Amino acid sequence: MSEKKVGIIGAGAFGTAIAKILGQKEIDTTIWSFTEQGASDINDKRENCEFLPGVKVPPSVKATTDIIEAATGRDYLILATPSLFLVDTIKQILNVPNIQEGETLIATITKGFAPGKNGPQFIVETLENYLPGFYKGNVVYISGPSHAEEIGMGKITGLISASANPRNSIEFRELLASPSTRLFSSLDVVGVQTCAAIKNVIAIAFGILDALKETTELVGDNTESFLFAAGLNEIQSLGKALGSTHPETFTSIAGVGDLDVTCRSQFGRNRRFGRDIILKRIHEQFENIDDLISHIGSLGYLPEGAIAAQYAVLLGEKHGLKIPIINMVYSILNRKIKPEEAINLFLG
Repeated sequence: MSEKKVGIIGAGAFGTAIAKILGQKEIDTTIWSFTEQGASDINDKRENCEFLPGVKVPPSVKATTDIIEAATGRDYLILATPSLFLVDTIKQILNVPNIQEGETLIATITKGFAPGKNGPQFIVETLENYLPGFYKGNVVYISGPSHAEEIGMGKITGLISASANPRNSIEFRELLASPSTRLFSSLDVVGVQTCAAIKNVIAIAFGILDALKETTELVGDNTESFLFAAGLNEIQSLGKALGSTHPETFTSIAGVGDLDVTCRSQFGRNRRFGRDIILKRIHEQFENIDDLISHIGSLGYLPEGAIAAQYAVLLGEKHGLKIPIINMVYSILNRKIKPEEAINLFLG
C-alpha cells in the first residue's frame, strides 16, 4: 500500500468515485460521510448504495462519520461537498493540526459559487478566505467532463487540475492518474471554475428543450446545438468578465467538454431537472427560486445549476453582460415565466 494518505470530505457520487480511483492504487484513503448509513455501506458492503450503487469500493478505502478523523494526518485532502454546505464543512476542519500548519495539500471538486460579503465567490476563493494564509494561491480545483457513474465503471475520463501553483496542480494530477483517468494542468483557475459552475445552468435549459422536443415540432437537434453554442458563449463572457486568463480554457475539456457531457449524458442531474420541469412540472411545488434552493433536498437529487443560476444572474448584472439563456433559466425557476415560453425568449 502507498505511504500517501488521502482524505475525502464528502461521500457523494463524485467523492466515492475518486475514492475508488485511489483505492485501486492501494492508497490509504478515508472518506467522510455525513450519514451513518453511508459510512456503514462503504465499510461493510464496499459500496455507496445511495449515491453510487453498483460500484465496488476497494478495501484500502475507509469511511467515517468523524470529519476530523478524515482530515487528520492526511497528505492530501479533497473537498467534495456540495456548494451549499462548503462553508460549514471547511469551518469544521480549520483546527486540524496538519491544516493549521499547511502540511496538507488541498483540492476541491465542488462546483458552483458560495456567498461572499461582496456577492458570489468562486469555490477556491471561498476556501482560501477561510483556510490559513499560506493556502492562498495553492488550492487545486479539479473539474472536467466526468460523471461519477462512468468514472466508477472505469470509463476513460479526462480531467483538469487547475491551480495558481503549478506544482500543486501536478501533485494532484499524478495522485489521481489511473489507467482510465488522465488529468491535465491549468493555471486558469477562474476560467475552469466558471465553466464548472455555469455549464450546469445551461444544462437545465438544454433539458427543458430536450423535453419540449417530445411535445412540440419546433424543437429538434438543430435547436439543441443552437442552445449549446449560445450557452458556451455566455460561459465565456462570464469567464472573461470574472478574470479568466486563458481563452483556450473554454474550448478545452474544462469548457466545451464538460458542457457537452452535462447537457447530453443520461447521468446529468441538471439536464434531468430541466426535463422534469417540462414533464413533471417539478418546479411548481416551490414559490420562487429562493424556496426551491431552501428545499432542494426534497427533489431527491441535486441540480447544482439551480443554485448557480441565481449567482450567475447577479454576476451578469454586476458586469453588465447579456446572458439571455442564464436569465431565462433563472426566470423559470423564479416562477416569473412559464417554461414553454423559453423557445420564444431563446429566439429573442
